[in-house]
Amino acid sequence: MTPDEYCQQRAAASGSSFYYSFLFLPPERRKAIMALYAFCREVDDVVDECEDPALASTKLAWWRQEVDRLADGQPQHPVCQALQAAGKQFNLPREQLLEIIDGMEMDLQQSRYLDFKGLSLYCYRVASVVGLLAAEIFGIKDRQTLKYAHDLGMAFQLTNIIRDIGEDARRGRIYIPMDELKQFNVPAADILNGRYSDNFTALMQFQMARAGRYYDQALAQLPAIDRKSQRPGLIMAAIYRTLLREIEAENFQVLHQRIALTPVRKLWIAWKTWVFG
Repeated sequence: MTPDEYCQQRAAASGSSFYYSFLFLPPERRKAIMALYAFCREVDDVVDECEDPALASTKLAWWRQEVDRLADGQPQHPVCQALQAAGKQFNLPREQLLEIIDGMEMDLQQSRYLDFKGLSLYCYRVASVVGLLAAEIFGIKDRQTLKYAHDLGMAFQLTNIIRDIGEDARRGRIYIPMDELKQFNVPAADILNGRYSDNFTALMQFQMARAGRYYDQALAQLPAIDRKSQRPGLIMAAIYRTLLREIEAENFQVLHQRIALTPVRKLWIAWKTWVFG
């Protein structure tokens, strides 16, 4: 199996909405974004699937070394071998790959965030940095597009937090800032024990509104000259905003289940957005 085939399988097997936004890209850009996505999956899985924090930290340290080897032209892992090929054509700075790992490592260091300022750093590292790298792969003519990519990454991660709140709670993590739990009078124990309430619904509406503002802000900052090249991000925005509406329609019943769109619906949204923008 070639490095590109490995990344393709990694992305397809994940069932992620991101996969559908990559399908319409030209081959070289598609291979590059698949490699970046596979890298993110590999380091994220270290944290999510390794129950021993010390072992997870050791594995992340290996990935840091692998990024250094990638920068030196001697990567060992198929994902980084694929990234090496992509890096020759697209701008994929070593520092930003390491920052993604920094974000994953935050999950080993803390399971709560006092306020949105602290959460914003986490979202920047695990999502906005990925958005910046992805935007480079898709193609940029106006540097203003990087502001769009940053805010779109924030919007995606805030959507993930809403969708995965129950799943994260079962891992002992709460990404909703503690001061906002207090503001809406939702005890952390309610999140951890899957207890719904009117206060919880109001809290989720607040989270959804903030995510919506980031989507609006991102799209307003996308220059017309880059709109065509950045269509994969627009596809993801369309899929994720549809997901948010679905979660709202289900009255934010996200503590005991993971609400998701069907693959057919994602593909339809992807095709429609690619064709009609």
